[in-house]
This record gives sequence, C-alpha cells and structure tokens, in this order.
Amino acid sequence: MLVKEAYEDSFRFEESTLAHYIYHLLTEQKISLEDDMSILNAVQADNRKVAELIRKNVLGINKVRVYSLKMNKKDFFFIFASSPQEAIQFFTETFQQSPLNYHEYPLEFEFERGKEVVTFRDMRKDFESFPAVAGRFE
Repeated sequence: MLVKEAYEDSFRFEESTLAHYIYHLLTEQKISLEDDMSILNAVQADNRKVAELIRKNVLGINKVRVYSLKMNKKDFFFIFASSPQEAIQFFTETFQQSPLNYHEYPLEFEFERGKEVVTFRDMRKDFESFPAVAGRFE
C-alpha cells in the first residue's frame, strides 16, 4: 500500500492520528505520497509536533459516530454525533425526553433504505452538520 492510499483512507475512516502523522512527515519532506507504507517504520516523526497538529486539528477531522437511542418500547432514533453525551443531549433537546438507553452502531452497518442497501457511512454524506437525526426505526 502506498502512503497516498493510507492517507486517503485515514480521512475516509476519520483516523485523525494517522492522518496528522502522515501530514507531518509529508510537510517535513521525510516521505512522499508515492512511498510504500513500510517507510513509516523507518522514519522518525517529531511526536510533539504531531501531538500539537492533532490538538489543533489542522486537518479538520471530526469523527462522527452513529447511536441508536431508545424512545420507548418500540421506537428508536439513530443520531449522528461525535460522542454518546452529544447524542443524548441532542435527543433530549429534540424530543423533550431522555432516552431509555443508547448503543453505538458501526458506520459500516448495512440496512435497506427503499430498494437500496446503504450503510450509515453512506448516509452521513447527506448531512452537512452534526449532531443530526439519521432516521427512526420502529
């Protein structure tokens, strides 16, 4: 696998640490996008600089997850949020009640929407801001 492919995947899967690590090595010109990924084992990064890049989130990577929040015995709402606390707060403000429980779902979870099979990762592309209600299940 090339560094370029790993870098693209780190954005796709919101792997902030890897993305910032590669970004640092690229900006320091210690690696190139065309190098094999194995070069990361041989090159030393400045861990303080990488930590600062991550803290400042210079690449703008904000991991969004999906949570199922139970409203009552039969109704569940899926909410995109960055943490369980954010999902619960959003649910409470939106529906004027606390959820009975919550569970995190993988973004790769597949389900039918109309006549197509989609994942939460596919659905997330339809939203511009978070938290957001992804859907309801009865």
